[in-house]
Amino acid sequence: MITLNINGQEKSVDVAPDTPLLWVLRDTLQLTGTKYGCGMSLCGACTVHMNGQAVRSCSTPVSAVAEAKVVTIEGVGEGAAGKAVQQAWQALDVVQCGYCQSGQIMSATALLEGNRSPSDSDIDQAMGGNLCRCATYVRIRAAIHEAARSLA
Repeated sequence: MITLNINGQEKSVDVAPDTPLLWVLRDTLQLTGTKYGCGMSLCGACTVHMNGQAVRSCSTPVSAVAEAKVVTIEGVGEGAAGKAVQQAWQALDVVQCGYCQSGQIMSATALLEGNRSPSDSDIDQAMGGNLCRCATYVRIRAAIHEAARSLA
């Protein structure tokens, strides 16, 4: 058994230590907001926070997070930055198909938790690993700036 801290709650799971965190979240804990995109840490759809840092859950073994605090899209709105990002996403109608958006929101939140006044360059760097097939990048950037303004 491995005990995890997911969204502030202790969860015990009986899985192999090398099981990707993504599958523990989705299949074992039924937290399906975190998405599978590529399985190789290239697209960002599976992004979660581990001790406040954005990480790719598809390539993170569950054993690596046993001592960490993990936040998923289901819990990110509990914090000020996550709530601001989610509100900006809705206000600016960022989503088209929505598949990548949980990863986008998680990366944007991690950025704003460390930098409340990001430049376009800061945003591009933080969001560069998140792919959006619908190409809503302009709205994503605008929403991050809007969320930053609301946090100021």
